[in-house]
Amino acid sequence: MTSIGGAGTSGMVDWNLAVATATRLVRPGPDVGRDEARAVVAELRRHAKAAEEHVRAYTRMLPDGTDPRTIADTPVLVVDRTGWIKANVAGFRELLSPLLGKMQERRTAAPGSAVLGAVGGKVTGVELGMLLSFLASRILGQYETFAPATRDLPGAPEGGGRLLLVAPNIVHVERELGVSPHDFRLWVCLHEETHRTQFTAVPWLRDHLRGEIQSFLAATEVDPGTFVERLREAAQTLAGGRPEAEEGDPSPSLVELVQTPEQREILGRLTAVMSLLEGHADYVMDGVGPQVVPSVAEIREKFQARRARGASRLDLALRKLLGLDAKLRQYRDGERFVRAVVDQVGMDGFNRVWTSPNTLPTKSEIAAPADWIARVHRKADS
Repeated sequence: MTSIGGAGTSGMVDWNLAVATATRLVRPGPDVGRDEARAVVAELRRHAKAAEEHVRAYTRMLPDGTDPRTIADTPVLVVDRTGWIKANVAGFRELLSPLLGKMQERRTAAPGSAVLGAVGGKVTGVELGMLLSFLASRILGQYETFAPATRDLPGAPEGGGRLLLVAPNIVHVERELGVSPHDFRLWVCLHEETHRTQFTAVPWLRDHLRGEIQSFLAATEVDPGTFVERLREAAQTLAGGRPEAEEGDPSPSLVELVQTPEQREILGRLTAVMSLLEGHADYVMDGVGPQVVPSVAEIREKFQARRARGASRLDLALRKLLGLDAKLRQYRDGERFVRAVVDQVGMDGFNRVWTSPNTLPTKSEIAAPADWIARVHRKADS
C-alpha cells in the first residue's frame, strides 16, 4: 500500500494503518451496478460544472475578467468511501503535524519511549481508522482546503484545494429520502461548489484559515496520553465498548479538551468563519435551488429532518465527542447571519465580508448581524 505523505509509521500516529483500518471497516456502499455507477459519476461531474456557473452568477463573488484557470486548477473529484478516507488522512497529517510533533517530543523523553512510540502509533492509527470508517459513510461532499496532492488524488498547484463528491453516499441518501436523484445530486453540488468559489474568489482566505488553525495547534498544551485516551473513548463508543453518552453528558469533545485561554480566543474566530462559510453555502444552495432544482422544497424539508434527528443515539454520542454537533449549529447560525445581512444591504453589501480578515464577522456578530453591518458598512460609508 502506498504510504500517506511519506513514512506512514513514524510518530504518534501510524497513518498507513489508519487508512488500512478505515478501509477494512467502512460499510459497503449501496448496491449499484457498474453501468449505473458510471452514470452517477458522469452526472455528478456535469452537475459540478453547472453548479459552478450558477453559484458564480448568484454570489457575484467572481467578477467578469477573473482568470478561469483559478477555478480550473482546483479539481473536482468524484470518489468512493475509500478515496475520501485516503484524502482526509493526508489532510489530517498535514494539519496536525505541529501538534503531533510536540506530543512526540514529550513522549520521547519518557523511559522506554522507543517501544511505547511504536506501539502507541499503531494503537492510535487503528483508533483513528475506526473513526474515519464511521465518517466515511456520512459525508456527501467536501471542499478540501488543505489538500496535499497524492498519486491517486490530484490537488491544485501550490497546495490549493480540491472538491470531493462522495458518490456512494449521495446515492444512499437520495434513496433513503426518496427524492429525485437528478435534483438531489445538483442540490448537493450547489452547496459544495459554493465552498470552492469561496476559496478561489478570495485569495487570502486559505492562508488566513491555515494560520488560525496552526496558531490553535501551536497553543495546545495537552498530555499525549490524555489526547490518545479521548480518541480511544471515541473509538470505543463506535465499537460498542463504551456506554452511549446520555443527554447532558458533561464529557468534553476532542476540540474542547485541548483549549487554553489563548486557544479559546482563536477557536472563537474559527467558529465564526466556519459558521460564515457553511451558512453561506446553505444560503446559496437555497437561493439558486428554486431556479434549477424543481423539487428543492421537498429535498430541503426531508434533508433538514434527517440532519436534525441523526441516525441513532450512537451517532449523536459520536457527534458530541468529536464536536460535530457544533458543525450543525454552524449551518443554522451562519445561514441566519447571511440571510439577515443580504436582506439589509444586498448581495454586494454582504460581499464586503470577503474584503480582508478584518471584515470577517466575529463570533458575537454571527449571532447579531446588525452589529457586523454597523461595524463594516457604517464605518466604511462614513
